[in-house]
Amino acid sequence: MSWSSGPVLRTRRLVLEPIRREDSDDLFETVVSQDSVMRWLATGRADSRSAAEAVCADHVAHWARHGYGDFAVREAATRSFLGRVGLRNRPGHGVDLGFALHPRAQGRGIAGEAGRACLGLAFGRLGLPAVLAFVLPANAASIALLRRLGARADGTVQSSGLECLRYRFEPDATVRPDAPRSPGHLGDGGGLRLVRADDRHTLTAVSDGRPVASVEWLLRDMAFDGVPRRAAGLGEVRTHSAYRDRGLDRTMVSVAVEHARTGGAETVVLLPRPELVPFYVQMGWSRLSVPVTAEQPDGGRARSLDAMFYDLNGRTHPASAVDLRGLPF
Repeated sequence: MSWSSGPVLRTRRLVLEPIRREDSDDLFETVVSQDSVMRWLATGRADSRSAAEAVCADHVAHWARHGYGDFAVREAATRSFLGRVGLRNRPGHGVDLGFALHPRAQGRGIAGEAGRACLGLAFGRLGLPAVLAFVLPANAASIALLRRLGARADGTVQSSGLECLRYRFEPDATVRPDAPRSPGHLGDGGGLRLVRADDRHTLTAVSDGRPVASVEWLLRDMAFDGVPRRAAGLGEVRTHSAYRDRGLDRTMVSVAVEHARTGGAETVVLLPRPELVPFYVQMGWSRLSVPVTAEQPDGGRARSLDAMFYDLNGRTHPASAVDLRGLPF
């Protein structure tokens, strides 16, 4: 199984499986066709079967891109489909915990049980630095749930064109998940997980206590069109040969970018090998088409480096030049 295909999470009453295209009919019946559910989501109204198919396809693509995403929530005893819950990467914001459950699943603690499992994945295995949640101000039930799960209010934000309250989960303040009923490992039999090194900007994938992949980044004030911008320089992911071609590289990059965001970066820059450019384009990175200047070990300057960048907060693309203001990374 590849990392990007995702784990199966099990709780006392539930089985959480990465959403597949084949789940579109169930998603339509339980969520997309339900006005009482959709009123709290981006569209604000029930939609069609074709919309449910498009949503499922988008979820599948998200899993392949990031190695985490939305789960189909099913009752363990009956396999009844109850809705979806999961982690969504929003480039301009961060990673978002979202819920959409059928009315028959509401008022039974299902959302809390599923949410704790997702937060356990986010902080225990993915090593994310924070998880957000966006909720409409009138959605009192969801606000109460987020607070029970350990979220704190974190201002307001525009999400999908709507004015939302933003809540923030952090590892040390979040309600821990119930004890899992099965390992639910992320793609290998050995408990693969990501670990952030506190004393340096390094993310390491560990399996059975042994490091199998790592990526580093640095934080620096670079200049975009002559204007200072706090940015992160991302290094290449180094992966043990036995763990290549499993989608692990994508997840390492995605999680490292979130750590850079938490560290104050507004933009992430990398200097990829030419053959890796399509890999980063698929993940939403853009090629820099302006001259890029960096210092060299001998004190000279190099121009027109093949660089890419990933915007974290809606900043404009550089129009004339980028100065890395230091050595390449």
